Amino acid sequence: MGIVSRDREDAPISAHRRRRGSLLALSNVCVWGGQLPGKGQGSAIVRLSLEMDVMQNSVEHIDESNLGGQPIGFIGLGVMGNPMALNLLRAGRELFVWNRSPDGSNALREAGAEVTATVPELFAKTHVVICMLANEDALDSVLGRGTGAFEAMVKDRTIVSMGSNPPDYSQQLAADIQMAGGAYVEAPVSGSRKPAEAGELVCLLSGNPDDVEAVRPYLVPMCKEIINCGRIGNASLLKLAVNHYLCTMLAGLAEAVHFAERNGLDLRLFEEAIAVGPMSSDLARIKISKLVNHDFSIQAAMVDAYNSTSLVADVARAKAIASPLLDQTRQLYGESLSLGNDRLDMISVIDAIRARTKVLRGAMQAT
Repeated sequence: MGIVSRDREDAPISAHRRRRGSLLALSNVCVWGGQLPGKGQGSAIVRLSLEMDVMQNSVEHIDESNLGGQPIGFIGLGVMGNPMALNLLRAGRELFVWNRSPDGSNALREAGAEVTATVPELFAKTHVVICMLANEDALDSVLGRGTGAFEAMVKDRTIVSMGSNPPDYSQQLAADIQMAGGAYVEAPVSGSRKPAEAGELVCLLSGNPDDVEAVRPYLVPMCKEIINCGRIGNASLLKLAVNHYLCTMLAGLAEAVHFAERNGLDLRLFEEAIAVGPMSSDLARIKISKLVNHDFSIQAAMVDAYNSTSLVADVARAKAIASPLLDQTRQLYGESLSLGNDRLDMISVIDAIRARTKVLRGAMQAT
């Protein structure tokens, strides 16, 4: 059974799916400048009318001004942020972007986004700012937290953090932003580069209910599901729980592939056996293919996987929670980093396992 998401009115997630289709349909009209393609225009207008009726019934509280006219700020155009921002543009949003490395903004500039020279300039031109940054240090730096610039930038703005942060940090940041007259929404996403490109991320959403509902339309073009998690901190905790499972699972997959290859099995047969069995999933299919083809091009970076396991471990230790599998997984990811795999995909953890096998075989031969 899949996870069922409910919003404040306890409506099932299927309402969100209808809402996403409706909003994207309306965004496409904005992109076309109000003109539908010529052939079959009448039937297209009827279909659009039905879509808009569904939208009106499912999200009556979202007015037209929220759907296209208000510009959005987007900070952090890395492996995940770049395709997420591109999806906002494709949905007809006016977008202002900033990235620490200027070269990271090129694709967005070519797609029609306005690249600002500074972060304060971006804040001055927008009221909703989405941040997709690596960690809390990067977020603090961008927001000027602890400096006089912080209050000036965040006042009357809504900051949406879609990266992974410690729950207690998220709660304190929310308090600081609210004290300065702004609003904070916690919205970490589950998924890697491929789902980000397809607009199929899963968003975990926490914050003041009014703030959450206000930013929801901005998240729709990037996400296939939006799960309301309640108060600030809950979304971060849920993201850590999801990453706990993800990171240990993929380390186990890499270990199983290593076991198969060292025993001389055809890895294509291993791939087929997983694909037709109960452990089949889109993620397993993608990662096994990468292992079979020795393709470690980045989807989810090794350094990010290590940081995720470190965040989970820190919370587990603080609350006296045992996490033996997570601890071993974190050690393996750390060993993979020491091999120079920081900017390779996290499935390159198999290199750390292979290195352990080499050491073990050397010790056996020595005796």
